[in-house]
Amino acid sequence: MEKKLEGIIPPIITPFREDGTIDLKLAEKEMKISLDAGVDGVSVGGSTGEGPTLRDEELAELIRTAKKYVSEEQPVVCGIMRTCTRDAVRAGLEAKKAGADAVMVTPTAYNVLVPNEEGMYQFYKAISEEVKLPVIIYNVIPQNTITPGLFKKLIDHTEYVRGIKQSVGGIQALYADIMTVGDTGKVYAATDDMIYSCFDLGAAGAISAILSVFPRESCEMWQCAKTGDHKRGLALQAALYDKWQCLGGNQFPIRLKYALEVLGREPGYCRSPITYLPEEEKRKIRETFER
Repeated sequence: MEKKLEGIIPPIITPFREDGTIDLKLAEKEMKISLDAGVDGVSVGGSTGEGPTLRDEELAELIRTAKKYVSEEQPVVCGIMRTCTRDAVRAGLEAKKAGADAVMVTPTAYNVLVPNEEGMYQFYKAISEEVKLPVIIYNVIPQNTITPGLFKKLIDHTEYVRGIKQSVGGIQALYADIMTVGDTGKVYAATDDMIYSCFDLGAAGAISAILSVFPRESCEMWQCAKTGDHKRGLALQAALYDKWQCLGGNQFPIRLKYALEVLGREPGYCRSPITYLPEEEKRKIRETFER
């Protein structure tokens, strides 16, 4: 029986040791912080979790770790970021074997290997048919975006594609997806600095980095959207806005992990080659997060 894929599903960071191995104890701490805040599930191996650097067996290890802490109702969503259909299917099958309840799959990213729309349709169709787990499209690759029309085609003509995490094009792209598929597919927010506004427009929830940094505030914003408390929801969004502006862009994981350090958490290292954050960037993050 499929678990409910709605609400606040934070993408958990992957804490690495200095030698590049995963520190599962620190990963467990991060999972517990989110779960104790009342989230609806967790995601591992996404962009926030440095998913493209993770082997299939490492994804499986993170899934098994998460399964120890979630309740029967809370899903574990596994990010799949691979450069061809064969490898995406293989990773999906390993995730399923480890206990994942859904997979969140990026389009292929390498520029000269970007297919046309029919190629991407066949990519997600193959994952649906072979992995047989709920599939969330992770629409995050600027040179290979999944259009609202293709999203609708996948919802209508594949058995397991359930929704899309809209990370490119901002809040307008999220609304275009909602307007195109209506109630037939789920659209998840990932515009971190306007997350409440995304909920207010009808997003089915979020799988977005801000949820893992501020899980309690994110859960409260989700409740505000459900109860119609727009004033409180917008106030929470506004309170986090400046903090989020200093984190986005290239080398995002190392800036996010430094912000977690500033908040008193233990995020570990990033995996090489994302290993250096200039002191000036650290200063900006410190000053913004300590206000």
